[in-house]
Amino acid sequence: MPLPLLQLALDNTSLADALVSTRLLAADVDVLEAGTILIAAEGMQSVRCLRALYPTHFVAADIKVADAGSVLAKMSYDNGANWMTVICNAPIATVESAMSVARKRENCDVQIELFGNWSWEDATAWRKAGVTQAIYHRGRDAQAAGQSWAEEDLAKIRRLAEMGFELSVTGGLTPEELTLFKGIPVKVFIAGRSMRDAADPAAAARAFKAAIAKLWG
Repeated sequence: MPLPLLQLALDNTSLADALVSTRLLAADVDVLEAGTILIAAEGMQSVRCLRALYPTHFVAADIKVADAGSVLAKMSYDNGANWMTVICNAPIATVESAMSVARKRENCDVQIELFGNWSWEDATAWRKAGVTQAIYHRGRDAQAAGQSWAEEDLAKIRRLAEMGFELSVTGGLTPEELTLFKGIPVKVFIAGRSMRDAADPAAAARAFKAAIAKLWG
């Protein structure tokens, strides 16, 4: 089982603030994500800037596409993203149109972002459309309401992995919580504020890496 990657979620409200975080953290993470909030604030400039400054990193554009899949996929990849997200409630035609663009690009892929209501029939349709990546997300508002990781979440993650999805896991994660996912072939752990807002961001990232190495090494 390969070691999970570590992704930095940049949900800053300005590109300048995001780049303060990348200067502190890029050396200790594998994936740089232009988060939904950052893209809403700064547009595709944020993706383009991450690619220009960090050419050896994976770059993710978390735009949660609900329509115009091929157009937004092309915009994401043209600006340097390797991965872009489609929201789970998008029509399957949107998923398919985004995948049609990804297939024509080297090292580009579509990720289904699992928010709210979705079904196992949906998951089967995504796999049939060629999707291999899914993001299991405990949302920001759910965290604020005190929702913690439950056995139901872990069971869903395991079932998605058994279906052939490469799983990214996110939602207010801390290094200590990674033990919950031991034995599951997670592709990426995504963290934002727990690294960006730490007193020592680089040390926080290294704590994630140490936990990953201990549990999956």
